[in-house]
Amino acid sequence: MERSEAYGFSAAISGTFLLACLLFSALNRQQRAPYMDEAFHVPQAQAYCEGLFQQWDPMITTLPGLYLMSVGIVKPAVWLFGWSGSVVCSTGMLRFINLLFSVGNFYLLYLLLCKIHHKNKTVSGFQRILSTLTLAMFPTLYFFTFLYYTDTGSVFFTLFAYLMCLYGNHKTSALLGFCGFMFRQTNIIWTIFCGGSVVAQKLSEAWKTELQKKKEERISATKGSFSELIKVVQFLTEYIMSFKNLVTLVVLTWPYILLVIVFFAFVVINGGIVVGDRSSHEACFHIPQLFYFFSFTLFFSFPHLMTPNKIGNFLRSVRKHLIQYSILIAISLFLVWKFTYVHKYLIGDNRHYTFYVWRKVFQRHDLVKYIFVPAYIFAGWSLADSLKSKSIFWNLIYFVCVFAVTVPQKLLEFRYFILPFLIYRLNIPVPPLSRLLLELTLYVVVNAVSFHLFLNKTFQWPNSEEIQRFMW
Repeated sequence: MERSEAYGFSAAISGTFLLACLLFSALNRQQRAPYMDEAFHVPQAQAYCEGLFQQWDPMITTLPGLYLMSVGIVKPAVWLFGWSGSVVCSTGMLRFINLLFSVGNFYLLYLLLCKIHHKNKTVSGFQRILSTLTLAMFPTLYFFTFLYYTDTGSVFFTLFAYLMCLYGNHKTSALLGFCGFMFRQTNIIWTIFCGGSVVAQKLSEAWKTELQKKKEERISATKGSFSELIKVVQFLTEYIMSFKNLVTLVVLTWPYILLVIVFFAFVVINGGIVVGDRSSHEACFHIPQLFYFFSFTLFFSFPHLMTPNKIGNFLRSVRKHLIQYSILIAISLFLVWKFTYVHKYLIGDNRHYTFYVWRKVFQRHDLVKYIFVPAYIFAGWSLADSLKSKSIFWNLIYFVCVFAVTVPQKLLEFRYFILPFLIYRLNIPVPPLSRLLLELTLYVVVNAVSFHLFLNKTFQWPNSEEIQRFMW
């Protein structure tokens, strides 16, 4: 890191932390008591602070990683400063732990951008810092930095695991992946992604060797014809049918394989993925969740995904492959018709933005959910097109993981999209400054509106005196 970049990075992370502290103070003055899911998380952490590790709230659906980590962080304050347990395990102090995780996330995002794009010498230090600042302000993640939720810590350990994977420290990566799994069970998918990215790299190397043997110029990630796709499938089939190749892949990825085995053992012993309240978290085949993620990504990346050039390329692609797109639209319409699910929380809790998205948009008419299908296809195409610099094998493992982490969820919840979005955003080419500034402006505006609504636009339910607030 050059001196000027080091100064810029220090200023960015310090300024972001100062702003976060100011917002943290304002939020805690307005909302001192646990809010929403904090009503379960905070008492559970406080029980752990008192050494009551056998006590468990049956309404909690995640493993106790957040509470164990919290105790490990705040307990030393009792010994060092002589504070009482009621102080160090208060709602405010527990929330502050996520603020510390957010600083770690800022640093990890910067290191990941440097590692992923280290071969691109045209990317300036200022672009890396601005990209990091933008991703650190990503609205859905940024909001939950100030509440005692699992998201910030979950992102921290998953990004850390991904960074270690990129550096080839796979045992450390798997261990960090286990920590992420302890925060949220679905993070096992991103452990599989780390192992899959190692496999994808080996496959890419073998594929390039295969092409050189056939005296072809290079591999095409997404621009190839259907015949080229068939060749890739044939190559993949032949590669994995080789016992020697399988042994090589197992040797490379055994830490991740071991963690996956531990996960399946947990599922068998636990009787399912969810701990605690399972009635509201039943898995289903909710294909439109994938479409919602594409739309979510399109909105928060519109400076990169909705450029005139991309729109033009998409229209040319449609004209060139009209029959294929027509079939895709027909299949998508069928999937929306047969596999759209509406969770009771989505239509029953008016504190979440998704409640208003569903009521104001999707419930206006039965045909609305079908009208959006062309937009879903454009969003998916645009996302895939932005990742064309990655190998076809990397794209395969990424989209399989996105499918696995979104489709089984019945509830439309924007928090489920945080990690797949960040992985996508880290791996696209670093955008030019103008687009980064536009993206940062969008995030700042959305954050400002979110905090304004949460702090100032309170309301009450008819049969309750408790103050309610809008949130993601």
